[in-house]
Amino acid sequence: MTAKTAPEQTRGLTFRRYADGDSAPLPWQEEIFQAGWSYKCPTYVHKTSPCQAACPSGHDVRGWLAIARGQDKGSDGTPWQEYAFRRMAAANPFPAVMGRVCPAPCEDGCNRNEVEDRVGINAVEHYIGNWALENGIGFAPPATETGKRVAVVGGGPAGLAAAYHLRRRGHGVTIFEGRAALGGMMRFGIPGYRTPRDVLDGEIGRIVAMGVEVRLNTRIGRDVTLAELDSDFDAVFWAIGAQSGRPLPVPGADAPNCITGVAFLGAFNEGRLQAVSGKVVVVGGGDTSIDVASVARRLGHITHMHEKDRPENVVLGQTAHDVASAARREGAAVVLTSLFPIEKMTAAEREVHDAQHEGVEIRGSVMPLEVLKDANGRARALRLCRCEMDGMRPIPIAGTEFAIDCDLIVSAIGQTGDLGELAVLDSGNGFIAADRNLRVPGHKGHFVGGDIVRPHLLTTAVGHGRIAAESIDQYLNGEEVGRRPRVDVVHFDLIDRLAQDGRAPAPSPVPLRGTDGSKVAVHNYEDRGLQEVITHEELFLGHFQTSARHVRGQVEIAGEQVLGNFAERLLPLSEADVIAEAKRCMSCGLCLECDNCMIYCPQQAVERLPKAERSPGRYVRTDYSKCVGCHICHDVCPSGYIKMGLGE
Repeated sequence: MTAKTAPEQTRGLTFRRYADGDSAPLPWQEEIFQAGWSYKCPTYVHKTSPCQAACPSGHDVRGWLAIARGQDKGSDGTPWQEYAFRRMAAANPFPAVMGRVCPAPCEDGCNRNEVEDRVGINAVEHYIGNWALENGIGFAPPATETGKRVAVVGGGPAGLAAAYHLRRRGHGVTIFEGRAALGGMMRFGIPGYRTPRDVLDGEIGRIVAMGVEVRLNTRIGRDVTLAELDSDFDAVFWAIGAQSGRPLPVPGADAPNCITGVAFLGAFNEGRLQAVSGKVVVVGGGDTSIDVASVARRLGHITHMHEKDRPENVVLGQTAHDVASAARREGAAVVLTSLFPIEKMTAAEREVHDAQHEGVEIRGSVMPLEVLKDANGRARALRLCRCEMDGMRPIPIAGTEFAIDCDLIVSAIGQTGDLGELAVLDSGNGFIAADRNLRVPGHKGHFVGGDIVRPHLLTTAVGHGRIAAESIDQYLNGEEVGRRPRVDVVHFDLIDRLAQDGRAPAPSPVPLRGTDGSKVAVHNYEDRGLQEVITHEELFLGHFQTSARHVRGQVEIAGEQVLGNFAERLLPLSEADVIAEAKRCMSCGLCLECDNCMIYCPQQAVERLPKAERSPGRYVRTDYSKCVGCHICHDVCPSGYIKMGLGE
């Protein structure tokens, strides 16, 4: 199908760098002019794009968008989709899952928002992730084994990502998982209509196929001791997640039918919870609360419920819904409340819209005050009031109290760790402390990542797995665990890219002056990607014509149709739409190959490199004997790649 396009939102950009009346001098370093020339000449400066800097997993977003639009074709004839997938997997081995459920902070950071609308990065990732699964693209086992063994405790996104990156480096990995299946919150915290289980199983399966040993239904501290881990393995990575939900901090929240969102979704995704009580109130405002509300609408409620079939008994593991499938079910009435106004809820905008369309009533700017109980001690209503927010602190508005009748209250207001037998690792607040390299202070050879450090996005946990694997690799190799870069992502590396095409600079023992004609270095190039993120002020935005975003199609489900509907809602873009969307990328901080510098140079000092010598980041060269430092190439560079450096 052809995707819908988002409306263009032109921001009145022009081709002018300056406005009428601009007369204030720039910093003196930028004003070294005599008539139409200066002593400055262009140099090429790579910076990290804001989409990548905003991605918690560290995706080289700009890199795989360049592949999708055909700018970076590689050199071995690999299909572009596989080439792009490999580039994605260098940071994140779950593109098909993350392309569906990640709230896409990369798109919030996209500089294209200053032109009209963001690039649909998440939609491109979705398509490429699907393509890789459909075409059986896997990961090869490492060519050599180091003989080192790492225990990964927890088979969620952080643990699986760490296992993947450690196996790439040749280390032996054993995953210890307390549940009966791998996936963590991807499986037990998100409903299957958002993460189809065949997609999740496919992306997990190719990691396990690299030679990862898996021990399911195994809890550390109960089935395996800490001492045994330290004895049998060279390093340990803790990725046990935040398994305990936070109860409501109000009187009466100890009622048996007040449960947490984590427990609710866990019971549903394990197949135990198949129906709910008639009226459900969900307290939250984030993605978990939306998932709870949407699942409750799909489950509906049974009209004749036995005591053992009450949702709280099922969720707490006391029974299972063995009669729910035979009982008559009706759509549950679900109300979701949030401290923040609806438009400022932390849940993804698309998920909020879908929940409302499916019949979930959302009330924003309200805070819970008390759980009202009946004569049996069960919650019968939730008393709330309207509120205003002072940062993250709600301020109640006097005289606005009201109550919502309910049969079940679900608290989805946050999570904490469940360390149990692992109290020795507790930092004092139910979590495990970590330094910048994700080492556990006071526990040599132990590393940690994911929600047990700080509950956040799935893609944050994936990023922790990558960073921890790098630290563990350094530790196992006896190296100093180095400082993390200021911009901690998987960076574009021009030297590696040139080496891919067999054109890496020749080795040179000592860099010398006057080597511009030699092959011992990449000349007139500076890599600041480890330290700097390029902002829209450095781009020439007037170069870009407005172009509507290609929006993924979606199966719209009305409230009366939602009961029992667990089909996937989000539809992938077509290949043509993916390519068109990738062409909207402005290649911030790296050459866009637009020819502007060559076209507008009045001295004809800029020329394209011969085709055999080109690669991403090396498309043009400057003849400095002709250059007069007029700054025009810098002014017309759309991506901000050209900077004016001082000459002699």
